[in-house]
Parts: sequence; structure tokens; C-alpha cells
Amino acid sequence: MNSRIIICFFVLLVCGKYSFSQTKAAKVFTKEDTLLGSNTVYRNWWNVTHYDISVKPDYATKTISGNSIMTYQIVKDSLLFMMQIDLQEPLQVDSLFFDKTKFTDYQKAGNRYMLSLPKSEKQSIHHAQVFYHGKPKQATNPPWNGGWVWKKDSLGNPWMSAACQGDGASIWFPCKDLQSDEPDNGATLTITVPDTLTAIGNGKLKSIAKANGLSTYVWEVVNPINTYDIIPYIGKYTCLKDSVIGEKGELLTDYWVLSYHTKKAISHLKPNVTKMLKCFEYWFGPYPFYEDSYKLVESPYLGMEHQSNVAYGNYYLNGYAGRDLSNTGWGLKWDFIVVHESGHEWFGNSITAEDVADNWIHEGFTSYSEVLFTECEFGKEAGNDYCAGVRKSMDNDMPVIGKYGVKLEGSGDMYNKGSNVVHMIRQVINNDEKFRTLLRDMNATYYHKLVSTKELEAYINTKTGINFTPVFDQYLRTIQIPKLQYKMAKGKLSYRYTNCIPTFNMPIKLTAGKEMRITPTTQWQSAKIEPNVKTISIDRNVYVDLVK
Repeated sequence: MNSRIIICFFVLLVCGKYSFSQTKAAKVFTKEDTLLGSNTVYRNWWNVTHYDISVKPDYATKTISGNSIMTYQIVKDSLLFMMQIDLQEPLQVDSLFFDKTKFTDYQKAGNRYMLSLPKSEKQSIHHAQVFYHGKPKQATNPPWNGGWVWKKDSLGNPWMSAACQGDGASIWFPCKDLQSDEPDNGATLTITVPDTLTAIGNGKLKSIAKANGLSTYVWEVVNPINTYDIIPYIGKYTCLKDSVIGEKGELLTDYWVLSYHTKKAISHLKPNVTKMLKCFEYWFGPYPFYEDSYKLVESPYLGMEHQSNVAYGNYYLNGYAGRDLSNTGWGLKWDFIVVHESGHEWFGNSITAEDVADNWIHEGFTSYSEVLFTECEFGKEAGNDYCAGVRKSMDNDMPVIGKYGVKLEGSGDMYNKGSNVVHMIRQVINNDEKFRTLLRDMNATYYHKLVSTKELEAYINTKTGINFTPVFDQYLRTIQIPKLQYKMAKGKLSYRYTNCIPTFNMPIKLTAGKEMRITPTTQWQSAKIEPNVKTISIDRNVYVDLVK
């Protein structure tokens, strides 16, 4: 989700070997942070293979009740066999079952339940079922402030959902709340609501059962899925069924909208989605979840990238709630939420950062999908305009890569700065077909997989034959923006990089009478130019300042 307007909590970060003084106080990390953000001994011996979640919300009391069955496999021996299950207060556990037998050997510790399980054989499959209830944290400003969403549509009908990427899925159901453990075999979401309402989940609808004034909807995802992507929507919905022919055949593309928005949805959403899918499949490869379909669901908040279940609340407007985030004009020619949140199906949902500290992989590449969509629709220079436009909103407050192991993202610049890093990689490759092949190969190699920045960095270096490590180090691990310092005298141009790490050597194009391609370092170099040349300019597609 776009977080450019979030009020961030700034912290002092030390990323790799680069440390920079910040104006904000350092955060002191606790054991709780590690238990929340690391694959500890309470998590690393078991791997979730499937979630079977049932939930029943009560709009009048703003409470929910339900149960979650975690199917898991033991992947390594453990001395403890102590299992951490996450469920955030004020929700509370009613009972636990281990392999269908009631289990009482557990302790509550804040937002965690620690189960002391019997020793089991490696590779064996087990089931932990948790029954729970309570009044979940209410989202006061979704999706940025997470929790359950209790709203009404403009006709006064109940309209409910959840938003939980930042806070974690355990804000509304019991789970292993760790980004690096997606259920390998997907998830089933069962939602019971009054029969006057419709409930929508991820994937495909498997069944609807009606009894005693209630309707129970069962939705199923067969692909791996981030827990924060598993989301119910409940309201007075109408389904507009549609499909497109993509690279893997027919892709279902349904639109679940409030009943009084049918005409807007047909005229606005369908053309935007069709163009988006065509563009993204060209650049990134096939949509990653054909088996689970693609759908947009009108949501009681602006938007989120819920897998096969994209939240849409952009008021049927172009831009970002009617604004152009690039201030170039191009951002008002397409629907930001359709493009950005759908881009996450490739980057975030299919290719997933192993640690939230590397969430720039989600947001940087997805933000670059905005550039590519603009290019697909209006030409390459329009895309370049857009990329240069969003660059102006960067803060350079702290590094883009966050702190590992404590569930802490880096700077909000992960969106636009991350996008500009991808754009600069494209400029250095200097061959759009090779760049497109790189993006498609990445999506094939890391299809439904986890990845770290270091692993992705090594992959790009190997695939391109170019060492991009200095670019990653400079723009993701520091807050310094390189400067190209130059001197001109008697037909000679001298230049070097300053305000950068010692190894920074990104090639760039400049114009000094004529266009030339140079590879500056932190040492002075020179090139011949025409004696009458008085000014130079550098390629606007690189994030480098030009100084004398």
C-alpha cells in the first residue's frame, strides 16, 4: 500500500557497514521485537502448509469469533518443541486443539501463546486449531492504521473488512505472524454473515450455505499467500463477472462492488484493469495466480494488495484519490490504486521479501510498475516524466533498508527511491529488451518465493554481468545522494563523484555539446569536449546531483 502520506516513526538505523547520524532518537529494541520479527527457536522448527480460517463478525457489538486451523510440517529437530502462536489483544483464545485433541499445556505472554508440544518426527504433519473471540483492535485510519474495519456504506448498510499489513494478521486471527512463512498450499477462508450481506475472500468461491438467517461463504486459495493478504470483505455487494485472455490463457477478473456503483465499475474499472494486466504481463510475465483468479473488491478504505482479492477504494477516480503524486499530469490519466495495488501481485505477493526490512522489494518494484504503465499507455518519455516527478517527494530521512529481525521497515522512500533505483538499473543496462528479460526472469526465478535484498542483488549482478552492488549500497543503505562534480577548461571536462561511498561508480549519460556516456568514480577523470561548450547536463533518469 502506498505510504507516502503516513506519519512515520523515524529511528536511527545502522545498515550494513554504513552508518549516518540522524536527527531522531534511536529506538531501543527489546526481546518482544525479536519474538515478533525473527524466525526464533519457537518458529523455525515448523513450517505452515495451510490455513483454514473461520470468522463470524457481529456488527452490532463490533466483535468477532472464529477458529483457525494451522496445518504444519516439522522441518527440523528442536530441543524445546515450543510453538509460538500469535494473536493480538484484546482478542483472546477460548481453547486449543493439537491434532484434534484438546490441549492445555500453554501459556499466554502478551500477544503470544506459547505451546509446549510433544516431540514429533521430522517431516511429520500436524494440526493446531485455535478457537478465539473478542473485540479486535479497530482500524482508525485503514489501511495505515491496522485492525478490523466497521463502517457503513452511503445507504447505511454494514460494510466490514480488515487491514493488517503493518500490524500483522494476528490482529484478527491466530497465526504464525511472520512474513517469511507463507502457507505452501494456500488457505481457506470461511465467513459467516447475516444473509442480507455478501462475504468475499481470497481466491475462488467454493460454496455458500444458508441457514437460520445466516449465510456462510467458503473461499479457497491454492497458492502460497502472505498472512496479511488473507482478508474478508462484507457488505451489500454485486459481482460483475469478467475475464481476459492472458499469457496463460483465460484469467477470471471479477469486480465485487457496492450495488449502486455498478455503472461506474463497468465504465471505469474494467478498462483500467484490462490495460494494466496487458502491460504488466508484457513486462513481468504471466499474472502469478491464474488458479486463484484476479478480482477487485470495493473496500471501506483506499486500497491494499490483498492477493487475488485487491482492495479498491479510490472513488472511481484517476490518480491517487484524484491527485497526481508525480505532479506531471501523467498520474491523472490512470487509476493509481488499480495499477499500484495490482502491481503487488508480482512484487510482494509472488516475490516476497523474507524480512520486512527488505520491503523496498515490494514497494520499489511495484512503484516502478507505475512508471511502466505510464510508458505502456503514453510512451517512454511519459514514463520518464513520471519517474522524475515522484523523485521530488523523497525525504532521504533514513536508509531504505530497515532493521532485520525486529519487524522494522526502512524509510518511506522505499516507494519512490526504490522505483528510481530500478529505473537506474535500466539506464545502466541501456537495453530495454535485456531489462524486460531481467524483470521477467526475476518473476520466473522467484515465483511464489521469498528473497532478501542480498540475494536479489547477487541475482541481478549475475544475470546482467554488471556489478550493481555499489548502486544498492549507495541508494538503499545510505541517505546520501551522489553528486557529479565537474570542471571545464580548454576543451576538457573533468568529473568525479562526491557525497557517496568510496566504491560508487554508476555509469551515466551526459550532454556536453554532444551526448556521451561516462563511468565516474570518486577520483578525477577527464574527457575531451568541444572548446566552445560552456554548460553540461546529465541524464534526468539518474538520481544524481550536478555540481561545480
